[in-house]
Amino acid sequence: MEIYGYNISPETISNITDRVIEKATEWQNRPLEEVYPIIFIDGIYFKVKNGIEAETRTAYIIISIDMEGKKDVLGIWIGEVENSRFWLNIFNELKTRGVKDVLIVCSDKLPGIETAVRAVFPRVELQFCIVHQMRNSLKHVVYKDRKEANIHHKSDREPEQSDKESNEK
Repeated sequence: MEIYGYNISPETISNITDRVIEKATEWQNRPLEEVYPIIFIDGIYFKVKNGIEAETRTAYIIISIDMEGKKDVLGIWIGEVENSRFWLNIFNELKTRGVKDVLIVCSDKLPGIETAVRAVFPRVELQFCIVHQMRNSLKHVVYKDRKEANIHHKSDREPEQSDKESNEK
């Protein structure tokens, strides 16, 4: 197999994987802080070849801000189905790793996430990402009208300026 101009055998890939898998597993299971003021959840889609066909999967990442204001990646999970059971497993895993409370969860409105997070962290506040909401709403606009609709979305996001601020520009 050739990757970036290098020929790499399946055995070499297996050897590299075997060397890092222990460290990766240790990182995935490390203890976490008891309280996180905010966690962000996002995902990226990627294709996986399954025999002849390629199927779409999603890698979800949870990034936290701790009580000292430092960012940390709490974990990365590969999901095939977004539903409350999937999210419940993830939030229970975070709890098992030591998280007792999360104050704010910020994500796009993923299926089942609200029910699952409230089951594990009942006092949590949810903030759904406005950028994702607007981007998703544009899927329902006819292509030729998207540019105009997007301009209206942008003007809705811009803060209003006083007359004095407008004249100073």
